[in-house]
Amino acid sequence: MKVKLGVNIDHIATLRQARGLESPDPVEAAKVCLTLGAEYIVMHIRRDRRHMQDGDLERLTKKYRKHIHLEMAATREMVELALKHKPGSVCLVPEYPNELTTSGGLKLDKKNEASLKIICARLQKAGIKVSLFINPTPNDVRASKRIGADIVELCTKDYSEAKTERQRQNLLEHIEMSAILGKELGLEIHSGHGLDYENVEDIADIATMECLNIGFSIIARSVFVGLPQAILEMRQSIN
Repeated sequence: MKVKLGVNIDHIATLRQARGLESPDPVEAAKVCLTLGAEYIVMHIRRDRRHMQDGDLERLTKKYRKHIHLEMAATREMVELALKHKPGSVCLVPEYPNELTTSGGLKLDKKNEASLKIICARLQKAGIKVSLFINPTPNDVRASKRIGADIVELCTKDYSEAKTERQRQNLLEHIEMSAILGKELGLEIHSGHGLDYENVEDIADIATMECLNIGFSIIARSVFVGLPQAILEMRQSIN
């Protein structure tokens, strides 16, 4: 099975925001990514609007709606934004003040399960597929199924930051077992966070893995070789 690629283009917007100009344009970046083999365009609108803006979501969904995968906090503001522009899918992620990047999966306790279930149903009613960004544990996979998610995205942060090969293999096994369980429960299986050209192959080789969402490493590589070449190289690493 060919593993799909979602390219996170947030840092195209980060570069644009550094000067407050209109270029580089995330819409132009999305066109390049989709032309070169990406199946999804991933974007995270944060509450502080540090990179992607509401207008970016509007323009991207008008042009590439079914390919847009919006990462967002599970807040009323973000739910209303998603319902207004209707991306093809959303991924609910934890978000904390002053964090450099997402630091782990959602906390799926009973209180959060109840609120996420309501949000999930609202988005799905509008025709939006819902993913939950979770830690790769059996409990979180089962909780995602109870909540009613269509997709789980297994957090690969710890795997990507492993200090030893033994630790990396142990974490890889956790991801693989969670991916198998999720598939058995009828969930679509994605993974992401910290994946790069050196560590992505083993994740892509997991039999039940369907999509990898990767951003920073692709955009960083594109500084040296250009965005088209960076995407082609990642596609080669995945498949």
